[in-house]
Amino acid sequence: MPEVVPLVDEGLGNSAYLVDLGDGRALVVDVSLDLREVSSAAQRRGLRVAFAADTHLHADFLSGARQLSATEGTRVLASAAGHREFAHSGLRESDEVDLGGLRLRALGTPGHTDEHLSFLLLDGDRPLGVFTGGSLIVGAAARTDLVSPDRTEELARAQYASLRRLAELPDDVTVWPTHGAGSFCSAPPGADRTSTIGREKATNPLLRAADEDSFVKELLGSLGSYPPYFRRLGEINRQGVLTGTPELRPLDVGAVRRLLADGARLIDVRPVDEFAAAHVPGALSIPLRPVFASWLGWLAPHNRPLVVVRGADQDPAEIAWQAAKIGYLDLAGELDGGMDAWTAAELPTTTTKLVRPDQVSGPVLDIRQEPEFTSGHLPGAQHVELGNLPSRVDEVPQEPLIVMCGHGERAMGAASLLEQAGHRDVAVLTGGPQDWADATGGRLESGR
Repeated sequence: MPEVVPLVDEGLGNSAYLVDLGDGRALVVDVSLDLREVSSAAQRRGLRVAFAADTHLHADFLSGARQLSATEGTRVLASAAGHREFAHSGLRESDEVDLGGLRLRALGTPGHTDEHLSFLLLDGDRPLGVFTGGSLIVGAAARTDLVSPDRTEELARAQYASLRRLAELPDDVTVWPTHGAGSFCSAPPGADRTSTIGREKATNPLLRAADEDSFVKELLGSLGSYPPYFRRLGEINRQGVLTGTPELRPLDVGAVRRLLADGARLIDVRPVDEFAAAHVPGALSIPLRPVFASWLGWLAPHNRPLVVVRGADQDPAEIAWQAAKIGYLDLAGELDGGMDAWTAAELPTTTTKLVRPDQVSGPVLDIRQEPEFTSGHLPGAQHVELGNLPSRVDEVPQEPLIVMCGHGERAMGAASLLEQAGHRDVAVLTGGPQDWADATGGRLESGR
């Protein structure tokens, strides 16, 4: 078995794979535009990335395949049905590519997207593993509602056929999916990143469904909300992305004020406590952490300039790369000197109150995802998912309010959105529902 190195993006919940082909060359599968990790992994092993395979026109990150082609001469392997507008080897069902000893066979596995391919890695005639992208994933199958709401059931039925086909592979074949735990493409939380065909046949509820109708009902019943940027990136990937190294250009206070006056949005990536202590009125709080990209893509406009406020100890390159890999390729820049520069200019700031779990009183707004809320929430809490809050802000009463999530980061994002909408007495809970139950002895409610 060749060395297959999973390169996990914990924030997006996805895995790329680097395969050592044994002759100084490598294959990468489903690599994102942020090529830093794959480049480092290849260099450590003395490998040149000769092939880059994309299983589908990703809806949740920008592909780095075209960038690799331009900078390293990498051969891009992808579905011919994707109609990509840049040089690539367009593959169809059963097409094979000689990797120099190993072979890669294309398997048509539509469902997650129309043009989806899985790639079977073979040594001679022996199948070693299969890169399943957004088809068969550990414990589930990827969602089928990203192409069009009108085609969700049709694609779910295609997904059923694709999974049944993959299940015909030998039990010892390794399953290397792209989407994993933490992905909005429906991987179960806490699931392993890789598996085998035999294990999935024994444990995956969707592979154990009695028939196609049962499969479709179960898959569609598992679909939650997803960030709106998912709908944009497929077409961008079809066209292909070339970029240099993204960066945050320093902007003085005057330049930032002019940008804001012209409609730019201020994205404050500092930790919750720092944002609470003082922030620019109207700033959107999205703390920098592994899931920063997902919430940026969910909450920040993609058609207006974005200006970043960060702490001195936060890496500007990390901010710029997380933004770039989901399509924010041209950030306006960052406030030079951060909040210190803003306050030194004697410009207005505002604060957001933080409350401990034992201080909760009055109305509570829970902005977690639906499954999180139904599994346990404070009695009487109002529920609006954070991703839906911008369009439902009028449903939140203009009264003293405590916003909560699981730890506080998402809740601060919600509080900043409410403050933008004119709410003036919003506090954030520093903890989650279980912290409240432990601190007060209260009993959580479940369901709606």
